[in-house]
Amino acid sequence: MTHPSGEQFELRAGDQRLVVVEVGGGIRAWDGVLLGYGADEMCAAGRGQVLAPWPNRIAEGRYEWDGRELQLPLTEAASGSAIHGLIRWATWRAVEVEPARVVMAHTLHPQPGYPFTLRLRVEYRLSERGLRVHSSVENVGPEAAPFGMGHHPYILGPADELSLDGEPIDDRKLDEAWYRPGGWRIDTGRAIVWADEAWPWVQAFTGDHPHVGRAGLALEPMSCPPQAFRTGEGVVRLEPGGGWAGTWGIDLP
Repeated sequence: MTHPSGEQFELRAGDQRLVVVEVGGGIRAWDGVLLGYGADEMCAAGRGQVLAPWPNRIAEGRYEWDGRELQLPLTEAASGSAIHGLIRWATWRAVEVEPARVVMAHTLHPQPGYPFTLRLRVEYRLSERGLRVHSSVENVGPEAAPFGMGHHPYILGPADELSLDGEPIDDRKLDEAWYRPGGWRIDTGRAIVWADEAWPWVQAFTGDHPHVGRAGLALEPMSCPPQAFRTGEGVVRLEPGGGWAGTWGIDLP
């Protein structure tokens, strides 16, 4: 039987077990660490997903690039936005597979609102100390492309029992983008989420969503802030043949 999230790639390191999936190339499960979803479920609320070629929302799905106006399909009806990119439901290939490591790859072809061609790779490396994720992209098309990226892990909660660098969350509701250039580390009390300088933004979300119900705390590494394609803030200009890369991870206590 085929799983809704496609082929499953199980990584093991000591007592740690993590599952990466074919659909979207993201993380479906990390036992005791991340809020995931079942093998018989379709991903909801972005759990563990890869967000590219932009993270977060683009209002009205409309933006300008090199003097032309582009219109993306609206994928969040409630806000009238294009949300979290174009690859969350795409098929990814496992191009390198080891017991504690997998490299997922996907080629994003031109489509309405994003007429560019990108080659994406995400490497997941699990150890007894935690997880390291290295993401990279190459523009393999003939013209410059706008680019941003993010990841959407939820630290297993409840959110009310977690903290942010020692400050309890309690019943606070968070859905905020924080600018933290130069690399950052955030201690949730259960695990430390970190990112290098390629991810100067982090979205903090206390899981106030029907599919999550505050059962997890999302700390999302992002290369650019919400609405970046509209404002231009943090957008990477990928010239033909150009690339970008960044690393983030989760350390266990």
